[in-house]
Amino acid sequence: MIDPENLSMPKLSTDNRGDTPELAIGQAGVEPAGKVYETHTHVRAQLFHIFSGSLRLETEQGCFVVPPERAIWVPSNVPHAVTYLQPTALRYLFFRPDAVNDLPEETAVITATPLLRELIQAFLGIPRSEAGSAPAERIIHVLLDQLRSSPAIPLYLPMPRSPRLLDVARQLRDDPGREMPVAVTAKQAAMSPRTFQRHFQDETGMTFRSWLRQAKLMKAVEWLATGQPVGDIAHSLGYSGPSAFIATFHEAFGTSPSRYFVG
Repeated sequence: MIDPENLSMPKLSTDNRGDTPELAIGQAGVEPAGKVYETHTHVRAQLFHIFSGSLRLETEQGCFVVPPERAIWVPSNVPHAVTYLQPTALRYLFFRPDAVNDLPEETAVITATPLLRELIQAFLGIPRSEAGSAPAERIIHVLLDQLRSSPAIPLYLPMPRSPRLLDVARQLRDDPGREMPVAVTAKQAAMSPRTFQRHFQDETGMTFRSWLRQAKLMKAVEWLATGQPVGDIAHSLGYSGPSAFIATFHEAFGTSPSRYFVG
C-alpha cells in the first residue's frame, strides 16, 4: 500500500536550491480533467506513470499522449506543459540528474510493464523519510535498469515551429477527423499547397499525410482510454469504416484497438 505521506507534492525548484540528496522522490495523486500546468522545467528528471485517465505533454519536440498503464520519461531541464485529458490517477518519480545520466536525453512514452509498475508501487510504499535508505535505493537501481531497456512507443506527434504552421497543426491535432483538404489547410496558413507541404515536412520530419495519420492514431488512443466504442472512433476520425480504422491501428501498434489496453 502507498504511504499517505507520499501523496503530497515534493517541493522541487527549477534549480538545485532546496533539493534533497535522495536518488529519487516519489508522489502519487489525482488530477481533474482539464487541469493544465503551463510550460515549466525541473532539474530532476521525471517519470509519470498513468494508472488511469490520460494526459497530453508538450515539449519543444512535439506532443505526447499518455494513456493508462503507459509512462512518459521527461529528462532533466526539459521545458514541458501538461494537460490532463480526463480525471487521471498517476504516480510520479523525480530522479536526481546524476542518477540518470545514461538514460535517454529525449522525452518518450513507454509501456509500464508489470515489473516496472511493481517497482514504482514498492518505492512509493516506502516513507518519504526513508527514500534515501539502502532498500529504497536498491529498488531505484532496478527500476532504472528497467527504464534503460524500455523502448519508446509511437505516441508522439512532432509539431512545426513556425507560428502559421503551428496554429494549423494544433487545430488538426485537437480535431484530426474533420475534412480539411491540403489546399484549404495551406490557405489557412497563407501558403500555396506545395509550399505548405514542403515547409510542414521540413519542420516535422513527416509528410503532411503521414502526420495527419499519426494525429488520428493519437486521438484514437485518447478516446479508447475513455471507453468510446471502436465504431464511433472510426466514424469520428473520418475512416471509411471500423475495419479500415482497425487495420491502420494494428499496423501502427501491433494490436487491435479492443486489445490495446489488455494486459
